[in-house]
Amino acid sequence: MPQLHFYVPDEVAEKIREEARNANMSVSKYLATIIQKEIHLEWPANFFSEVVGGWQGEPLTRPDQGENDSRHRHCL
Repeated sequence: MPQLHFYVPDEVAEKIREEARNANMSVSKYLATIIQKEIHLEWPANFFSEVVGGWQGEPLTRPDQGENDSRHRHCL
């Protein structure tokens, strides 16, 4: 697992240590928990209906793609 290093003011570091102690966690685990809550590795709720499916312009159409070039058939 990668390690990240960063700098914070002394008063912030002390508050982090205090919060980690209160949560019965190491500082590393406490910070990882906070970061995981903030960094979303999955699509946000309603992403596809509100963003992807949210096109309000004219309908999108795909132009005719034509036939495959014969030299590409050998690669399949």
